[in-house]
Parts: sequence; structure tokens; C-alpha cells
Amino acid sequence: MIRVVIADDHPVVRRGVRQTLSEEFTECEVVEACNAEELFALIRGGTWDAVILDVSLPDRNGLDVLKELQTDYPRLPVVILSMHPEDQFAVRMMRAGASAYITKESASDELTQALRHALAGKKYMSPALASRLAMEAVLDDGTHSTVLSDREVQVLSLIAEGKSLTEISELLLLSVKTISTYRSRLLEKLGIKTSADLIHYAYSHGYVNK
Repeated sequence: MIRVVIADDHPVVRRGVRQTLSEEFTECEVVEACNAEELFALIRGGTWDAVILDVSLPDRNGLDVLKELQTDYPRLPVVILSMHPEDQFAVRMMRAGASAYITKESASDELTQALRHALAGKKYMSPALASRLAMEAVLDDGTHSTVLSDREVQVLSLIAEGKSLTEISELLLLSVKTISTYRSRLLEKLGIKTSADLIHYAYSHGYVNK
């Protein structure tokens, strides 16, 4: 019997994951959480073999949740299930310790394979993602100024979703001044001047689901 927690705020997605896993694993218990608070309550209250985690939860950013899981439960494999394209978020998630990054569009084809790898203590990634990870390692010296930090990506995505600096500060538990500093860094790195330009950049480069 394997025990899996799926953390996603969309009931349809959770049902789809449950159905997919029940068809592929003869003995599999899937428990659902709709936000990070429920996820951590479940994990503290039982023994689990894997977590399937959405990038965007209503109360916490998925990257922050992943990092906390890696700190508190380093042996618990985490498969990321995301609506965002692989080329924008997958590298960050894999480098933060995820066992796999699967888009929701490809979940029906790849989820069980990714989970099997995770349960075996292995990483699962597409050839394109493996190549991108290798390239990111080469560029890790920071010579490319347009490479955004994890926090800059979070701020960019939230700005593109129409959140105010105050709302973003509350979501990320940072001061408004700090969020404003991140916004200024984004404008400088990307060579643009306004929040409208940031929003256009975020949508055109896949940082927000269209």
C-alpha cells in the first residue's frame, strides 16, 4: 500500500489524480488537501510515501511549500503538478528538491511514471528539462542578468495576476518596501519601465497561465 497526499485547490484536478493513480496502482491511498495548511496538517498526522503538489496554492506559494517540505521531511518525495509551462518553473522546482515536474496537460500520460520514479528515490524529467538544467548549471555564475531569482519570479507572477504591492507583501510575508525593491529589480533586469510592461512580459513568457 502506498499513501499519497495531493495538494491542489481544484477539486476536479484532485479527482483526476485520484482516478489516474487508482487505475495504475493496485493498492494506493490518496488523501486530498486544498491548501498548504491542510497539507502540513495531514503530513504531521500520518506516514506518507509521496506528495503531489500544485505550484499555486491559495494560501502559500508552491515553491515555498516545497522548500519547507525539503527542510522538515527531506526523505519525502514531492512531484510537482503545475498549470505553468515547464520552461519557466520546472528548473526552479527541481533545483529546490522536487522529484519531478509535470504539467497538468501531460498529467494523464506522465504522472504515474513520475510517481514511480519518485517512490524509487529517482528524479523524473523530460529530455528538454534535463537539457535546461544542465544549461542553468553552466550559467550559474550569474553572468546573465536576466536570470530571475525564485522570489523575483514569485513577485512577477503576482503582479501579473493583478495583485497590489500590499497584497503581495501579505501573501509572501514581506514588507511593502521589500516588494517594491523586488519590483524595481525586475524592471531593471528586464529593461522595462512600467508595471504594465511587467504584466505583458509575464504573460508572453509563460509566467502566468493565459
